[in-house]
Amino acid sequence: MIGYLRGKVIFSDGVELLLLTASGVGYQMRCGVLFPEQKEVSLYTAQIIKENSQELFAFTHLREKKLFELLNSVKGVGPKSAYVLIQSLGFESIVQSVRTENKKTLSSAPGIGPKAAAQICLDLSSKIQKVCIYLSGYQEGKTNLDRESLGVVPLADPIEREVGANQSELLNETIMACKELGFKEAEIEPMAMKLLASHQIDRSEQLVHLILKEI
Repeated sequence: MIGYLRGKVIFSDGVELLLLTASGVGYQMRCGVLFPEQKEVSLYTAQIIKENSQELFAFTHLREKKLFELLNSVKGVGPKSAYVLIQSLGFESIVQSVRTENKKTLSSAPGIGPKAAAQICLDLSSKIQKVCIYLSGYQEGKTNLDRESLGVVPLADPIEREVGANQSELLNETIMACKELGFKEAEIEPMAMKLLASHQIDRSEQLVHLILKEI
């Protein structure tokens, strides 16, 4: 099974990605993150093998890959629906929705109806806690995971913590551009922060374009 890849981006459109590895093999995969071409990236992957096809799903963080594997084990939730759910709601929102049995939030994602949302809560209510414990210990470099961490969601990944410090100028430029288009800062800022955390963005024009697509 292919679980991790590192290489150069040959093609990326925010839906699919073609990655050229050092061995000279190019891997085509589903990837919800838009990367600049020629950029070196490392990705966690989940390989889905069926009778007549094989497909790779790419994730920038281990926690998303683990959550995808859990969702894909739920009856009535296929890999494509599981992937769209993660891309639409994000890790924290899904974990919190399962813990609180918030079926309305889960069913707001494309391809997830009320029945599937209820099944996700039923199947993952106990499993999702164990994954959170494992990931918390993994990220903090702990080997002993027998600690009171049942309510702990994994710490934010470094890129999420650094958005404010390293990309504040890019964020400010984007907010100013969107305000000129008639949008309110309170509406744009959370969306911009989320996109900065999940995409490799070098220019404010790229971020504005993604925000307009979201809206």
